[in-house]
Formats: sequence, C-alpha cells, structure tokens
Amino acid sequence: QVQLVESGGGSVQAGGSLRLSCAASGYTFSVTYCMNWFRQAPGKEREGVALIFTRTGAAAYADSVKGRFTISRDSAKNTIYLQMDSLQPEDTAMYYCAAARSCSVLDLRRPERFDYWGQGTQVTVSS
Repeated sequence: QVQLVESGGGSVQAGGSLRLSCAASGYTFSVTYCMNWFRQAPGKEREGVALIFTRTGAAAYADSVKGRFTISRDSAKNTIYLQMDSLQPEDTAMYYCAAARSCSVLDLRRPERFDYWGQGTQVTVSS
C-alpha cells in the first residue's frame, strides 16, 4: 500500500522561502517511480509544478516555477522535497504530492496519470 504524507506548508511573505516534504511508504526509491508536486488554488485547475524520477533524480519543472523551485529526493529517507524560493502571492495554493509507477516528463501537467496522492499541505504567500 503506497502512502504519501506531505509536510512543510505554511504562511510566508512574498520573497520568502518554504521547503515541502513528501514521505513515501509502500515502495523504495530504488524502484523507478515518478513523483510530482501539484498545486491547486481555489477556483483553479490542479497544476503540475515539478516532477522527479525517484531512481535517477532527473527532474522537470513548470515554466511558472523554473529557477525558483527545486525538487530533490533523499533515497535513504524515501522522501522528496520541494524547495520554494522567491515565493509570490500567485504561488498560494494547496500543494499535493503524487506518485505513479511509470510516467514521462510530459505527465508533469497530467494529474490523471498519478495513482497515489497525499492529503495536501497549504502554502500561503502574502504581499
């Protein structure tokens, strides 16, 4: 049974930083899985933010966060991270961690491709 648990959300002023964590259980990072951070603001569609292949560490980013956000993994802890710098009010959303047994970088924007989801963690950025 795959389970994902996010943490690290909170409130920050514009220009600040937060680091989100997603701890995975039910599989190990030595197996190829895709893990993706999505976000969803009220009234908006779910948006893919950053994707990582857990075995290789290769990553892909949405244009809206490229250069500001960094996704990484710690295989020993079966955890992925999303370091978010230079946060802006438009980054305010619920952030979700998701996993899939296989995917491509094209699936960054496709929530329907992911089978497992965490409960989400709220990020609020004030101006």
